[in-house]
Formats: sequence, C-alpha cells, structure tokens
Amino acid sequence: MSDSAGGGEGGGVTGVGQEAEADTEPPQQVPLTEDDNLEVGGTSADRGEPSAKRSRMNEEEQGLEQTAQPSRMDGNTPAQAGPPAQPAQRTEEPQWPDKDQVVIISRSEEVKCHQNGEGGHDAHLDEGEKQGEEEQNSDTPADSPTEGQHLGLDFTQNPQLLTGSWTEFSTVPENYLKGCKWAPDGSCILTNSADNILRVYNLPPEIYSYNWDLLPEMSPVLRMAEGDTIYDYCWYPKMNSLDPDTCFLASSSRDNPVHVWDAFYGEVRASFRPYNHLDELTAAHSLCFTPDGAQLYCGFDKTVRVFYTDRPGRDCEERPTIVKKQGQSGIISCFGFSPCQSVYACGSYSRCAGLYSCQDGTLLALLPTRHHGGLTHLLFSPDGNYLYTGGRKDPEILCWDLREPGKVVFSLKRNVATNQRIYFDLDLSGRYLLSGDTEGVVSVWDSQTAPPDGEEELLQPQLRFKAHWDCTNGISIHPFMPLLATSSGQRQFPWPGDSEGDSASDGEGGEAVMSPHEIRQDNTLSLWWAGPLGPAAEEGREQSSAEVEA
Repeated sequence: MSDSAGGGEGGGVTGVGQEAEADTEPPQQVPLTEDDNLEVGGTSADRGEPSAKRSRMNEEEQGLEQTAQPSRMDGNTPAQAGPPAQPAQRTEEPQWPDKDQVVIISRSEEVKCHQNGEGGHDAHLDEGEKQGEEEQNSDTPADSPTEGQHLGLDFTQNPQLLTGSWTEFSTVPENYLKGCKWAPDGSCILTNSADNILRVYNLPPEIYSYNWDLLPEMSPVLRMAEGDTIYDYCWYPKMNSLDPDTCFLASSSRDNPVHVWDAFYGEVRASFRPYNHLDELTAAHSLCFTPDGAQLYCGFDKTVRVFYTDRPGRDCEERPTIVKKQGQSGIISCFGFSPCQSVYACGSYSRCAGLYSCQDGTLLALLPTRHHGGLTHLLFSPDGNYLYTGGRKDPEILCWDLREPGKVVFSLKRNVATNQRIYFDLDLSGRYLLSGDTEGVVSVWDSQTAPPDGEEELLQPQLRFKAHWDCTNGISIHPFMPLLATSSGQRQFPWPGDSEGDSASDGEGGEAVMSPHEIRQDNTLSLWWAGPLGPAAEEGREQSSAEVEA
C-alpha cells in the first residue's frame, strides 16, 4: 500500500478521531496531532526514527538512554537526522535462528491440507523439525531456547511467567485489556484496551537467553489512539519486520472508518470508508484480511463488505448474508479463512456461523444454532477440516467437522459469564487449543485425545492454570516460539450502596455489601514460557522446590 494513496484519506480521519477522543476520554497521554502525525510534505526527520521495531539491543550498543516510552505521544518526537533506518534487530540476535528458517516452514507454506484426514499434523511437524535442525548453525549457544524450540509447546507442566505490562494500564481507572495478538512474524505484540488505544510491545531481547530473572516490565514502543470504542483489529498477514511496507494493521472503531495504521510510526496510512444505504458513514463490527493480504473483509448487520488493500477509499464489494429472507441474520461479529480452501466463515450475533465462497460470497452451508449467545470468535484448524466457534455468555467452544457440516465433534467447557469477547487460540499444529475464562483460568485442551469417530462428548482439559486474578479475555500463541501472551480485565459494575454520598444509610446493614476495594482488578498483559526449560531454569526450579519442601 502506498503512502500517497492513504495520506489524504488518513489525514482527515485522524483529526476527527482525535477530537472525538478528546471530548469523550479523560486526559491520558495526548496522541499525536494531525499536524505532527500527518503533516503534508513532512520529512522523515520530522517524524523521527521508526518506533515499533526499534531494537533495544541496538540502542544499548549506541549508548542511547533506554526510556519507558520510546515512542512519545505528546507530539514531541525526538528529531533524527536522515531517513528512517531500516529495521535491523534481527541481525543483532545471533542467539536465535533467522525467522525465515523457522517461520517459513509453517507460515508461508501453511499446513498442507489433508482432505482425507490421513497423515495428520505430526507428519508435517516431523518434517519441520528435521528441516529446522538442519538449518540451525552449530554457533547457536547451548543455553539458548533455540535448542528446544523445535520441540514446540510443552503442557506437561504449568507455563512459566516471564514478564508483562501492568503499570501502563493503571493510570486510567478500569482500563482493562480487551485482547492481545502476536504479529505474524512474532516480533511484537498488539493489545487493545478500554482507553481506545492500540499498543505495540516489542519482544524483550532478554527472552533469547535463559536469564529470565533480569526481565524488566514491558513498556509499549508505540501507541495508536482511536476516537471511540474499538470494535476489532487485525494484523496484515504478510507482515515482516524486514519489509517496512508490510508492517501495518487495521482497526475499526465506533463512528469511524476502518483505519490502517503504520506499525513503525503509529500514523494512519490509509482508511476504508464504508457507507450504508443512506450514504452515511458506518463502522465495521469485525475485520479480517484474506490470507494473501489482498483484501480486507468487514462485517456489518447482515452484510459483508470487501475492500481491496491497495485501493483505500469507499469503493468496495457488498455481500449480503441474507438473500430473499434466507441466510445468516444478525451482525457479522467475527471472520475466519480456511487455510487450504477458498472458503471463509462468518460468525454473527444471531448465534450461528455460515460458510461462504471467497469468489463471490455464495453461502455454502449454515451451521445449526447451538450456541447460547452471539458468536464472538472462530478459528479454522490448520488442515481446514474443523471449525472452532465460541460465543458470549456461552459455556462451550464447539468443534465442527466441516466434511459433515452440522456435526459437532466435541465441545470444550469454559466459564464465560460476560458479553466481553473471550478469545481462544490454536497452536500451529492444530493440536492444542487454549482459552481463558472470566475467572482468570487458562485451559489447555489436546484435540488428539478426542475419539476420531466417536459420539459428541465433552473433552476434558489437559491442563488448567491460574493466569490472572481477573477475567483472562485474550490469549495468543507465538507463531514459532513456545511463548504465550495473555491479557486480562473486565468492566467492573459498582454495587448498590457504593456511592460516597450515601453515608446516611451506612450502618450495620451496609457492611454486608461488597465494597469496591474487595473487587480484585487485574488489568495486565502477561508473557509466558510454555516450552522446555533450560539447564539454568531447571536448576532454579529444583532449588525453589527444595526450599519449599524444607
């Protein structure tokens, strides 16, 4: 996407969004103004060095002072001479194999489609493991996580908490998180929160060694402020830190067009403007790029609009989900694309999911209404044979066999007592499915323990661990490392009698009412290691266990 194509579209939108935020949000950190952010004819020296992918290791080598907020949001960006430097942090991480050696195995080729179900995921993983071992150099340190990386996720024990971010979300009351997503190249994490700001966190360089005791609290390197409540957000699927042109993401917020954000500068590259039948600007409730990144699908009430990524503006293709009173009703709340067929799935708040053709949007199948609440998230399995769906205020995640549309293979129980979107995620092999719940517990299910041709049953989790004290609403598995990112928090509703002015009624009866201080809030982004532990970590764990026993 060219900068010139989106400059005019993004400039006006950014100004409107920021004015709206100024009217509705409490003073936080003032976002970049339109003049600072999208100044016409501005040079790269005015905007400063790329922030989202700036390497901390590079800064230390150059003697620069590391600050808690490398990308300032007060408009006073540090002036840099010359054009922005190309991201080079990959070359400064010799302890970890190059992304192309690991990610290409799984991301560019995807997992090959096994239509007959034979071969499974294990055969593909074995080939990837062998290829990864051959490509690794002998120069890799023995104490690096690289040695155990090809072993993948290990859920025989609880994941180890590495670090996180909590101070960032404590400046505004009830600034709970609303999800987290790893970048496709695994270099950074994107979060959404109640203050309508998208934050980008770089993967701490200390992760590349087992000196995890030295891990500091994570600080965002980039903040992108939307004007109102953020409905959905997603990374460009071909995002690669070595190619700045691919480093962008899309977001949709109330009463605003779809914004495409530059993941280096935090400014709007372009915008897509959907209009309704009254020629009024309308906001998309859900977003999803096609696997090749050429198109952006947006969900509306009984309609899907398809924009071309390289053509910002208002031109789009409309695909109604109801034709002649037949089809899928409700607001399209989530999308998913099959990894090996030209098929996409739509979930809606009418509690059902539909399968559509990517070519023309023809409805291929409408799955039965089994959920108790509107769908908020869905995922295809890597082989394309199964679809996982979950809803709000719904205790189940259902696994559908798409070779027999309408058949539920098994269900997964989780505690979801809120309308909030509770994400779940699949690992690259499709074996492990992870999800949080409103009690802060993360459950891990092994899909291979399900009977292949048995009756529908409730699949028991292989592992459950307490990740947060509050609702664990977001979980994301790293593309090629055994790392998990989780986010927590939820809206807290005051109890009757919590009003400060109601002192006259405070008495013996009022003591029984829960006070706000008794409500445990946990608005945190956490990073977990879910792989084999190194020698140093094993010794530390054995020593701590011995101390506990003593």
